[in-house]
Amino acid sequence: MSRPILTAAEMRAAEATAIAAGTPAFALMENAGAAAAEAIWRFAGPLPALILCGPGNNGGDGYVLARHLAERGSEVRVAALGDPRTPDAGKARSAWSGPVEAFAEAAPAPLLVDALFGTGLARPLDGPWSDRLAELGRAAKVRVAVDLPSGVATDDGAILSPVPDFDLTVTFASLKPSHRLQPAARHMGRVVVADIGIVVQSSLHEIARPRLTGPGPDDHKYSRGYVAVIGGSMPGAAALTASAALHGGAGFVKLSGAHDMSGVPRAVVQGDPDPRKMVQDRRLGAIAIGPGLGLGEASRAALDVALAAAAPLILDADALTLIAGQGAFEPAGPTPVLTPHHGEFEGLFPGARGSKVDRALHAARRARSVVVYKGPDTVVAGPDGRAAIASGFTPWLATAGTGDVLAGIVAAMRARGLDAFEAACAGVWLHNRAAELAGPGLIADDLIAHLAAALAECL
Repeated sequence: MSRPILTAAEMRAAEATAIAAGTPAFALMENAGAAAAEAIWRFAGPLPALILCGPGNNGGDGYVLARHLAERGSEVRVAALGDPRTPDAGKARSAWSGPVEAFAEAAPAPLLVDALFGTGLARPLDGPWSDRLAELGRAAKVRVAVDLPSGVATDDGAILSPVPDFDLTVTFASLKPSHRLQPAARHMGRVVVADIGIVVQSSLHEIARPRLTGPGPDDHKYSRGYVAVIGGSMPGAAALTASAALHGGAGFVKLSGAHDMSGVPRAVVQGDPDPRKMVQDRRLGAIAIGPGLGLGEASRAALDVALAAAAPLILDADALTLIAGQGAFEPAGPTPVLTPHHGEFEGLFPGARGSKVDRALHAARRARSVVVYKGPDTVVAGPDGRAAIASGFTPWLATAGTGDVLAGIVAAMRARGLDAFEAACAGVWLHNRAAELAGPGLIADDLIAHLAAALAECL
């Protein structure tokens, strides 16, 4: 099940709702500190710990978890960045029976817990504070952040001031955008979401493993999904897309416009050189166009044929470049899926502002399409306001052809009957999982070889 992701404002509203329903605010702090202590104990064991507590409620969580770790037998020291400034943080400090050191003078410990600032930080840490946090982080064997690392903005993945690399981040009730958006996400380590008794809802989620069904006794190749891939001047790219669609579960894949079929699985059917005949087939479940298409007049004509077709579209690579150059986008069929990387996104949607999620949602509404804004923090956004962020990334995906493979997987998901948004999310998950299975040094062809295993995990 996909996990919700809340902005700072949404999290404050969820907390306020819980308090209004009868849960005392201090009880939420107690729950958070106890849950963080449990997660830290399981992750690091009884290491001598230094808990850094800020003046707000994040610091209050720190005092609570310090008490719980000490009760488990850990050697715990607390260093504060000043006196508590909220009533609940004051209560938490009063309940801590140990001494409190000054942040600037605290000696390092094997386990460092950063509870200085959490959700809602809007400015950089003061220089000496940032330097001291970095120094203590370098000296520690294990580094844990409570809610978010101090120096990270909550909603957009921005780094407001230098942030150490943490081994574990324990957050509460839900993920926040910066747990998944770059460049902040790379500093989080393992992210654990602790239940503290708050009900959360959001239109933004983490992309989860899709729940798919395998073919039944009444299925045939067309009912499993018929994908047409329209190629062009670079046959290798279109071959990757067609191969990925086939290995991604489509029952029938036809490739048009490829001059060389030598690198294509024999199960891929060679289509008519003129794609107009192919796209008129009523059995067609999805059309993928763009990888290897080219930018000449013949490519523009092929794109016009696809845009006029009744089948769902997956538009990637050269198709996106051609659309950006034309300045108009009017597909005839159901909601399309666009899969731009950053450069293509900027060409299609210049001037989009805000976080990557904000920009993707703006693009989806403007294009009336599902947009897969690719990258190490891939965001999927729909024109209906739904959005999702990939749960992780594999740096080895930064190699030629992997985007062509993604287009083919999404096409297979769309052809099997998923709506555009769900097909895009499923494709992103399968793509990432195949990369994990392929391991370091992968090339695009390796993703295809591991798609069956990734798909099997979803059945």
